[in-house]
Amino acid sequence: MNTFGRKLTLTTFGESHTAAIGGVLDGFPAGVRIDLNFIQSELDKRKPGGSKFATARSEGDRVEILSGVFDGLSTGTPIGFIIRNENQKSGDYENLRELFRPGHADYAYYRKYGIRDHRGGGRSSARETAVRVAGGAIAQILLGEFGVSVQSGVASVGEISCGEQPDFELAARSEIFSLGNEEAMKEEILKAKQGHDSVGASVVTVIRGAPAGLGEGLYYKFDAAVAAAMMGINGVKAVQIGAGVKASTLKGSENNDFMRASKDAIRTNGGKIGANFASNNAGGILGGISSGAPIEIATHFKPTPSIFLSQPTQNVRGQDVICELRGRHDPCIGVRGSVVATAMARLAIADALLLNASATL
Repeated sequence: MNTFGRKLTLTTFGESHTAAIGGVLDGFPAGVRIDLNFIQSELDKRKPGGSKFATARSEGDRVEILSGVFDGLSTGTPIGFIIRNENQKSGDYENLRELFRPGHADYAYYRKYGIRDHRGGGRSSARETAVRVAGGAIAQILLGEFGVSVQSGVASVGEISCGEQPDFELAARSEIFSLGNEEAMKEEILKAKQGHDSVGASVVTVIRGAPAGLGEGLYYKFDAAVAAAMMGINGVKAVQIGAGVKASTLKGSENNDFMRASKDAIRTNGGKIGANFASNNAGGILGGISSGAPIEIATHFKPTPSIFLSQPTQNVRGQDVICELRGRHDPCIGVRGSVVATAMARLAIADALLLNASATL
């Protein structure tokens, strides 16, 4: 259960405090020029140690391609890569060897496997998401061939919202990938950090240029695949497509996206009529299949469970103890989580495109 995707699969390996983390991207077509600078630039957005709004753990996050690329082109064989861990401080976690951190996966992993890596959570650490970002960047190189783009940004931090019109141009240059109201969001993060606490956030992701017809009608619906991709990110507790939970408060006459003929409703290569929707409450997906409208996703991150306040918990012997954390942790995981959300959306849409292509051959 370490593999995502059906046609384009990403398998990841490694833990937070081992020598390296890495991945194998399989199913990627041959003959695509692989831009290592682009892949590295995407990793640089996520890497720790870059600002006071993220963990102070300093990692270079330099990706090393091991296989599947020759003379700058993909060969059609599995693309293997690693990212070395360079700045582990395992000693910071020694006091956690026998106790379970509140809000973390410690207890669940212990009950499932009977053993756990107390050094930063091991496999459950968000450190692993660097591999997803690299895999997603490679997927975007393929998506670029189809004219598909993916953008994400932080829509809210705590109670601070970006407003009604997310600004993706701002997010692209923002230190915290803010979609609006950036300074207030920064203040909210720093206030939590100064109080030795953390704060939750939401992220909006938009996929543009995706053709209609992606996804399966029943058991591999595209919205289900997207939701699974986002829910698989560390700390995510809810995902919405289009109007999301708001749809449950609307009448059908309010929620339906009416269709109108216009100059934009042109015939596609398959001879089918391209749709022109008056709204996008469906979030670009109807019946589990993409409609050609922008695919809109909202992902909600819980507050970072690693906080520097004393918390009651239990140890492996079932005794009541106090958890007091040391180490370096993000005050708001949604910030770097927005980069991971982009990567997972890229992997999901690239997988759907390749599945659709194979279904029509």
